Amino acid sequence: MEFACSHVVCNWRPESVEGRSGEGVTAGLGEPLRLSVKEHMYDNRIAVISRPGLEGQGEQSIRLKANVNVLSLSVGRLVDMSRASGIQSTQSPVKHCGRCSAALSSLSSVHNTQDTAVWQCEFCGLQNNLSTPDLRLGSKVGLKVRGAPRGRDVIYLPRQTDQDYENLEDVMVVFCVDISGSMSATSEVSPGKAMRSPTYVSRLQSIQDALQRALSSLLQTSPHRRVAMVTFNDQVVVYGDGSGVPVSLRDWALVDSDYLRQQGKQYNTPHCIAESYQHLSLRVKELREHGATALGPAALVSVAMASRYVGSKVILCTDGRANIGLGLMEESPAPFSSPQSPYFYRQLAHEAANSGVIVSVMTFEGTDCRLAEVGLLADQTGGRVNIVSIGTVATEIQSALADNILATGVMATLLAADGVYFPYEEECSHRLVREIGNVTEAVEITFQFACKPDSVESFMRRARLPFQLQLSFTTRDQQNVTRIITEQRRVTTSSWVWAGSLNMSVLGVHCAQLCARLTMEGRVHEAQRQLRAQQNLLKDISVQRPNPKEESIYGNWISTMTTICDDLITDSQGNSKINDLQPSKSTPVNALSDEAAKVVYQMKRASSVDQSRRKQTDIVAL
Repeated sequence: MEFACSHVVCNWRPESVEGRSGEGVTAGLGEPLRLSVKEHMYDNRIAVISRPGLEGQGEQSIRLKANVNVLSLSVGRLVDMSRASGIQSTQSPVKHCGRCSAALSSLSSVHNTQDTAVWQCEFCGLQNNLSTPDLRLGSKVGLKVRGAPRGRDVIYLPRQTDQDYENLEDVMVVFCVDISGSMSATSEVSPGKAMRSPTYVSRLQSIQDALQRALSSLLQTSPHRRVAMVTFNDQVVVYGDGSGVPVSLRDWALVDSDYLRQQGKQYNTPHCIAESYQHLSLRVKELREHGATALGPAALVSVAMASRYVGSKVILCTDGRANIGLGLMEESPAPFSSPQSPYFYRQLAHEAANSGVIVSVMTFEGTDCRLAEVGLLADQTGGRVNIVSIGTVATEIQSALADNILATGVMATLLAADGVYFPYEEECSHRLVREIGNVTEAVEITFQFACKPDSVESFMRRARLPFQLQLSFTTRDQQNVTRIITEQRRVTTSSWVWAGSLNMSVLGVHCAQLCARLTMEGRVHEAQRQLRAQQNLLKDISVQRPNPKEESIYGNWISTMTTICDDLITDSQGNSKINDLQPSKSTPVNALSDEAAKVVYQMKRASSVDQSRRKQTDIVAL
């Protein structure tokens, strides 16, 4: 866990006291607002000073609305068992608190009596009686807890069983390729000269070239990888590894999800690329463009085929909006998309994630594919979303191939002291559960936390507050692992924080991820407020601790997201359907252009500029 601030900032004031007006909220100093915590009308508020010693000196200190209580988790590193050789591991079961499910750790306080021990949970205060089998005699310190962890970072492993050998190379790559009529559109790739005419290449030709390169690369680097191909226009054609007779799905089959799923799962298992290279290469050369765009049915068949092997990938390439079969999209988008197509792609993404399948989506520049909806497939499975050109599609496919799943079914539970809550989350609780799903190396997630008004006084009297991460996941070799990290953070009683002590990396990544998420949920005004607050804060940090590389990247992120939010708000003026009313957390903003949707999805999976500087254990022990 990496924190943006060295201390937990507990002091708070209602926004109305800070001069916020026009929202019908009033409160006096020290009076709690009569609002749900989830409305976020108050937050941890601090003043940032240019250097220590300037506390309260007028214009030299600026009171900001940004919350600096932010922590970052490099999940890709935490689930990578190859990095965990120095971490304590045990096969003993985890001992949980009976109320909040916190885990007993080396920081826990256990009081011994004659024949029992009582653990007072440091997170919720519950007195937990530890059973007799959990106790053992100690030489001088009385009774001790059997199996209690010694370190603050512990990996709980299952007991070894006789399981079948898992071949980690035995995964599948499915190329799901659009060959509709619009793929015949050409672009100039080299200008004409005096003795030569310009050279034009169609989108399909660029895909064919990119696929040939990908097949050659897989043959050299992963000869045992299974590779299959599915194409779609007004029908879906399943080629598999190219060696058998293709299966064509058309007409009624394009709207029958059970039939499509069955066809994908039952199609002949593809051979490894070392055996199928020649067959697939020939099939790619024979592709011709024509017809409509049955994108949804093809994606469903591809995911079903890939789901037979945990860790498989589906790489979807298209240049048009789905206009036939399941997942078809309206011609004239409303401010928020119709529920049918987002529901289809969200459900398919959930199915892929549960099967340990990554889906990457790439569309061609200058087209309208409703990427805000199709991109859900990648967003929820850990894949990539990008817009490519004829010249860059091959590189993007290679990048998608390089994204290997380290763990599946990843679930993060974050606990803080009772009285802390996590803004912008559904539950107003000191315990947050986040389903992450598939995890690749670069996955990083951030959270912000705040103190409830009625808990601030008690927190200010405490030296430290506890935090615990419980990360459960399934490794590629099918081990069910739980990693628990527990630490304490010092509490500051000051309202002043030196800008140079804040972590720009954590704040920048969190701002990008949070604002992208809010924007995609339709909460554009909230995202805009966050962007303004963070922009001012990052400016102050950069003055005290210049880092041109980070300033440029994080500054560009904020600037780009600000432009997207401003454009959405401008476009929505006079339209009652976009009024920051949070229409639904499951409904993406259809008003987003493909280019804007690409940026928003990429910001949702933003990661630090230089992750290599992160400590291998990803924890600071205080």
